[in-house]
Amino acid sequence: MGELNMEDMPLPALFEQARKIHLGATDSGDGVDQEEIRKGCRALEKCDEMISNLGLFSANETKEDISTTNLKYLLVPYYLGELIEKVARNDRISILKASQAKLKEFISICETMELVPKEELEASAKDGPNSHVDRRALKIARFKRQRAAESKLLEIKERKERRGRSTKASALSTPIEAGEEDVLDDDGEEEREAWFTTISLAVSKAFDLLEMLKKEEEMLVAFKERQSKDGGKEFYQDVLDDRAKRAEAWHRDAATRVLYSRPAEPITCATFAQDVLEGRARVSEMHEHKHQPLIFGPASLIGGNPTSERERMAAQVFQPSHRLPTMSIEEAGLKEMEIMNTWQERNVKLMEEANSAWYKEPMKPGPPPEGEDEDDDAAQDRARAWDDWKDDNPRGAGNKKLTPCG
Repeated sequence: MGELNMEDMPLPALFEQARKIHLGATDSGDGVDQEEIRKGCRALEKCDEMISNLGLFSANETKEDISTTNLKYLLVPYYLGELIEKVARNDRISILKASQAKLKEFISICETMELVPKEELEASAKDGPNSHVDRRALKIARFKRQRAAESKLLEIKERKERRGRSTKASALSTPIEAGEEDVLDDDGEEEREAWFTTISLAVSKAFDLLEMLKKEEEMLVAFKERQSKDGGKEFYQDVLDDRAKRAEAWHRDAATRVLYSRPAEPITCATFAQDVLEGRARVSEMHEHKHQPLIFGPASLIGGNPTSERERMAAQVFQPSHRLPTMSIEEAGLKEMEIMNTWQERNVKLMEEANSAWYKEPMKPGPPPEGEDEDDDAAQDRARAWDDWKDDNPRGAGNKKLTPCG
């Protein structure tokens, strides 16, 4: 299908084409084609020109005065600012300035339409928050607004898809008469809500991107000033020489260590292998399957050993709400094997005792051992004496009080 010329395309089609390019560039990150980005920039610049010629927006209007069809065109400066930032050129500072200009234009238009939150306006009036606490609070509030906007857009999309499926099902069962098409597709309020939510999300992202571009510009300007003072070629050559020296020293030391080092034992523990890959342990260390609990948040910065009350409180920030494991999978397996070995040894001992019981031992033929006859004679004398006593004392003798005539 042939590609239409931008001069001949209407504003809705041109905006839709530019929006698709912006969406592809945002999703693919740095891997997008530069020619595609430049094409999107040209399309958005043409959209901006057409919007200015048509006079779609006025400084006297508010968000309620803008029609639902024209709401999406408020995003043109934002899309253009994001695409300009992705253009790859040697003069990075000019790219950053052009992108910041478009983002500021977008924020200014939204401020006129009363679409910018009050805390953002207050922070912009003060030229940014002064303290770290204020910056952190502003970042958290901005992040919450972004999450809420994304959730709302997802909810609107799912609701629209469900309504579309139900409308399609009802259309298959009941024929649509003339004049009912507008009733079925009357979702103007929902579309208006979706565009307002998209603009709110774009405002939050524009403030974040604007702060990032300002910091990058400051760094590049400082680097350029230092480069102009030290001399460009000399500065780069010093950096390269320093890196080359450090690399040569590292390789030389490594070659020396290899001559006097033993080959490492093979790693048989998955947890220890992961620790080695992530730099928490060395291959030369002796491993005894000891579990190292994961450290989150500021606890990882202070090494997990707080020395003051301040560090102890900071180490508890952003910790997981669940209880962490006290042993690794390997430790649990070794513990279970130890328990099973102990259990099997005890069962073997019990079975030996059961098989060697006195009632299962065979009678050994031969004369009885010495002393056994004497025991039998004594037992026989005791039995005879007991029989004689029972003969002399019949049952019930001596219990006269129990007899009725006693």
